Amino acid sequence: MEVRRDYLGGETVETVYFGGGTPSLLETEELQVLLHSLRAFFTIAPGAEITLEANPDDIDIDITAASRLRAWREAGINRLSIGVQSFFEEDLRWMNRAHDARQAIACIRMAQEEGFDNMSIDLIYGGPTLPDSHWRENVERAIGMGIPHLSCYALTVEPKTALDTMIRRHQKADIRPEDQARQFLLLMDWAATAGYEHYEISNFSLPGHRSRHNSAYWQGKNYLGLGPSAHSYNGVSREWNVANNARYIEAPGLVVEKEVLTPVQQLNEYIMISMRTMEGIDLGVLAERFGAGQASVLRERAEKYVRAGKLKLAGERLQLTKEGKLLADGIAADLFF
Repeated sequence: MEVRRDYLGGETVETVYFGGGTPSLLETEELQVLLHSLRAFFTIAPGAEITLEANPDDIDIDITAASRLRAWREAGINRLSIGVQSFFEEDLRWMNRAHDARQAIACIRMAQEEGFDNMSIDLIYGGPTLPDSHWRENVERAIGMGIPHLSCYALTVEPKTALDTMIRRHQKADIRPEDQARQFLLLMDWAATAGYEHYEISNFSLPGHRSRHNSAYWQGKNYLGLGPSAHSYNGVSREWNVANNARYIEAPGLVVEKEVLTPVQQLNEYIMISMRTMEGIDLGVLAERFGAGQASVLRERAEKYVRAGKLKLAGERLQLTKEGKLLADGIAADLFF
């Protein structure tokens, strides 16, 4: 923090996010030290959103769990993001998760009882152990428990992981893209019926409960990342710290790589991140930032997707339709300059 304190140029910090890895493993005293240091080195806005990522098994561990949650709140954590993934045992076992279904439910109730009304959970769909009926139960349970924010992701298998190896050896069933597409479409319907905004491709919230931190990424705002492999962005360049823990400890804040974004890269990034949001690409903003000619070209390029029902033009905004959201990355890439 001390090394990187000037990166944001004295800008007031609106959000803090403890995530990447498993910060809920930290002792409460360690979190308190980090939060105290943040306030010492940076100007933290009153009412800043301060999120902690947590696993269910780190919350529902023993009789001290309630006091642990209370201590997090007292330290300044006011939002939890819990990696539930599923409320069904077979899914959790298939994903090799450490928690079980009972813990997934118990940790949410405990957090709510301790006053965490601003909460998000992760849910995974499209896995071979998840029929549509179970996917519906997962979503309905989350909605029924009053969770105001859902982050829902299609199951992906990373190359060279143990799971990837087992699938290639036919020891585990593979994922089916058509199942993932169908369950994503179902999710959009269920969430809309329950009053959730689909404000970003993977994120749904009740009004007033969007993730302010993640929204800042999608709006292209500046951010500072602290810790091994953490990324930072100041509107012009992106840089990232050394990933190796030992090297990072030797030289905290050591930036190993940096890329200065060209005007074309900045334009493409605006297209990519805006496309993923409910508001879409604002052609007026794009013209102001990158030139009226670029906005005109983009409007022409997008016309084929408008005719195909994948995009719609609402005033000056290009927005993905429900069917277009299935192809968001591909459409954005095709519109790149």
